[in-house]
Amino acid sequence: MSGNLAKKLREGTKKAHTAAENMGFIKCFLKGTVEKNSYRKLVSNLYFVYSAMEEEMEKHFEQDHPVVSKIYFKQLNRKNSLEQDLAYYYGANWQNQISPSTATQEYVEQIKQISASEPELLIAHSYTRYIGDLSGGQVLKNIAKKAMNLSDEEGGTAFYSFPDIPDEKGFKANYRQVLDELPIDEATEDRIVEAAIAAFHINMKVFEELEGNLIKAIGQIVFNTLTRRRRVGSTELATAE
Repeated sequence: MSGNLAKKLREGTKKAHTAAENMGFIKCFLKGTVEKNSYRKLVSNLYFVYSAMEEEMEKHFEQDHPVVSKIYFKQLNRKNSLEQDLAYYYGANWQNQISPSTATQEYVEQIKQISASEPELLIAHSYTRYIGDLSGGQVLKNIAKKAMNLSDEEGGTAFYSFPDIPDEKGFKANYRQVLDELPIDEATEDRIVEAAIAAFHINMKVFEELEGNLIKAIGQIVFNTLTRRRRVGSTELATAE
């Protein structure tokens, strides 16, 4: 046991993280262009991903898995908040109006496969999704609210709110400590890092699918202008710091 998993994940996923930020859909989002139809499709895709991840992690928690049980924090769960957002965007009958995209189906199958074969790798998905959500959540929430003219009373951005985590910085510090204290060897740590990189890449496929809808809504010229690569600097979406 090396006790350096948190550092390995942060450094090992840096390149994939930057690549994900440079996806056209994300670049437009960060620049304040959030189109409602594309966004609600993103929310529906995330619903299927988080439902699968939380179902599998909870199963291993209940079975007292020696590794997964230690990294399962119920206050991170997003399924219920995503259901609130889906009800806002699609109405009370939202369950009959959504379906996972091709990349989302692949994402869900990947989660279920590793849960059955090597549950420890679920840590990669937990880290990639939740720590990113916590780190960049408030920034993205404010961008989405402003872009779609949403008020706190209206709803539509529950996904980015963590009411059960009042101290996000403290929570992330504890999460990293738990990662470093997991009873795993270095070979398993390396496989978790590889799985986290793979998770970033499947996320990128999900974003890529959404670009078509966004381009239809805002036009190719506007999309090209918003996604033009800048010469100096970059905007960070969410870091696992």
